[in-house]
Amino acid sequence: IAKTDLAISKRKIVKLASNIPIELAERHYDAANLHILPGVIDTHVHLNEPGRTDWEGICSGTKSLAAGGVTTYFDMPLNSSPPTTSPTAFYEKKRLATEKSLINYRFWGGLVPDNLLQLEALSECGVVGFKAFMSGSGIAEFPAADDETLRIGMGKIAELKMILALHAESEKIIKPLSEKWASGSGGMTGYGYSKSRPIISEIRAVQKVIDLAKQTGCMLHIVHASSSSVVDIVHKAKSVGVNITVETCPHYLSLTFDEMTGLGGIAKCAPPLRNQHEVELLWESIKRNEIDMIGSDHSPAPLAMKLGNLNEAWGGISGAQTTLNILLEEGYWKRQLPLEMIVKLTSSNPAKRFNLYPAKGTIKVDSDADLTLIDLQKAFILQKKDLFYRHPHSPFIGKRFRGKVVSTFVEGRCVYDDM
Repeated sequence: IAKTDLAISKRKIVKLASNIPIELAERHYDAANLHILPGVIDTHVHLNEPGRTDWEGICSGTKSLAAGGVTTYFDMPLNSSPPTTSPTAFYEKKRLATEKSLINYRFWGGLVPDNLLQLEALSECGVVGFKAFMSGSGIAEFPAADDETLRIGMGKIAELKMILALHAESEKIIKPLSEKWASGSGGMTGYGYSKSRPIISEIRAVQKVIDLAKQTGCMLHIVHASSSSVVDIVHKAKSVGVNITVETCPHYLSLTFDEMTGLGGIAKCAPPLRNQHEVELLWESIKRNEIDMIGSDHSPAPLAMKLGNLNEAWGGISGAQTTLNILLEEGYWKRQLPLEMIVKLTSSNPAKRFNLYPAKGTIKVDSDADLTLIDLQKAFILQKKDLFYRHPHSPFIGKRFRGKVVSTFVEGRCVYDDM
């Protein structure tokens, strides 16, 4: 951490020094008493365009991300219609993002049973990697990858020198348990939903895909780990040479299944929220540098899809706008997590893993001027009116946070300002 002035020209950082003369600048931004961070890279969002813009869209989604200090997002392939499993679908999504996105973007391609012959073409399009589900995705057009699809697909992805991201839950485990807990009297509770998709289902799926990675040489990225037990398995695989990373999400670091019981579908996600003990164990994993990055897994839906029976509600938390707020409040303030560690988890580690570094993920001369300005001392209570989501619901409404995003710059252009 250094106190310095910063100069930007032609979208790049061109100088870091004390007392850069203001008169040299066409525009001057006073960031006194603020911290300037490398822009957040959110590697896991669902903006749902084309095809499901009634759930979210690129305009509302990227406004929300910018307000949360995010300067680059990776959009997941499944909630678009058609899903991003072919070059045609990729280019349609790119056309819309070029027209509408306020911030930088990349796209994940999908790995599903019927698109194995499309993987090379998607790689040539420029996908950041591929995404597969080991359990049902909830989207009929994006079926889970069976064992044969995984084995063949991982071999092809390894040949392409690309990464496979995995939603790792065992359908064999969760299907009978979901039926059991849903059939109980009184309806599904947050505790019951968490038990219906237990941690062991994540563990078994991760162990299976690690074994396949050892056979194929495929690089892996395990998304939204809800438990330190999953992180431990990934950490051990790394120690024996498996090329694997793991992310968790802000909701697993701040919420429990008790909130799910109170809020219902607003706090439903997959894997589910766990108990407070698991929350604390994840923070310990972070402190040991065993978690590589944090993605929001922003998975929005209309409010009507989140109400009623918890078992039938859409499983996804709206969180694109609140990642930094949660990490600053729960990490920096409550658990004394260094600010540098938060930057690693949200910016530099994602940039390095996905080959964006040092253009992104750092503040250096010649790096892109993707910057997030925060007021560490500013406290606020999140209100519905603060959210830019198409459907402004969130399990974090009404919570108090310390540390506020006040401005976001994308390649030198201010896209969000709340000074």
